[in-house]
Amino acid sequence: MLIIPAIDLRNGKCVRLSQGRKDAATVYDNDPILVAEAFEKDGAELIHVVDLDGAFGEGRQSREVALRIIQSVSVPVQFGGGLREISDVDELINAGAERVVIGTLAAESPKILERLVTTFGNRIVVGIDARDGQIRTHGWESTGKILAVDLAVRVAHAGVNRIIYTDVSRDGMLSGPNIEQTQRIARESGVKVTASGGISSLEDIERLRTAAGGTGIDSVIVGKALYEGRFTLREAFLLLN
Repeated sequence: MLIIPAIDLRNGKCVRLSQGRKDAATVYDNDPILVAEAFEKDGAELIHVVDLDGAFGEGRQSREVALRIIQSVSVPVQFGGGLREISDVDELINAGAERVVIGTLAAESPKILERLVTTFGNRIVVGIDARDGQIRTHGWESTGKILAVDLAVRVAHAGVNRIIYTDVSRDGMLSGPNIEQTQRIARESGVKVTASGGISSLEDIERLRTAAGGTGIDSVIVGKALYEGRFTLREAFLLLN
């Protein structure tokens, strides 16, 4: 089980949202680059960076910070948020992002998703964000007309080999991950799945690892629990070794 620390960017700062609401942001650090460097020092093998400004359609400030993070650390960076055009994906791949996470584009433009997978292969990851089983798009502000499980199956057929599944209702709430739905996404799609949303303790990670047996769940994104001091990245690594 790979543990992936998260850096969410809002107005160029490191923040966490509660349930994806842009009016419920807590600022944890004014220098996200130092945060990324600290994660690298603690042994992170991959860092998850989200441009919330881009996701909400509010400019490039945080994307510029994300590009600096990619250049500042040797750890691979997985980037998502506001990637609405092929040119956006080109920019991040060319800047050195290991993976790019497609959300709204995957749900609304399946043909473009297929083109991206053909061009970039496994560097394209689909983020499926859902509340009550229905997808959320455009920075979690819009409810899609498709079930998360159905979208998972569809993107798998398009050639995507990894999904990041986030239960929006649990994200930033420290209420524990939605293990049952994450298992279902992995089972129905048949691809690798990264769990996201709700991790609050080392026990949550252990429960997820136990539940992952026989499924494609192989990693978990952790954010607020680290910033709130519930546990450290090094403690999480020790748990799994």
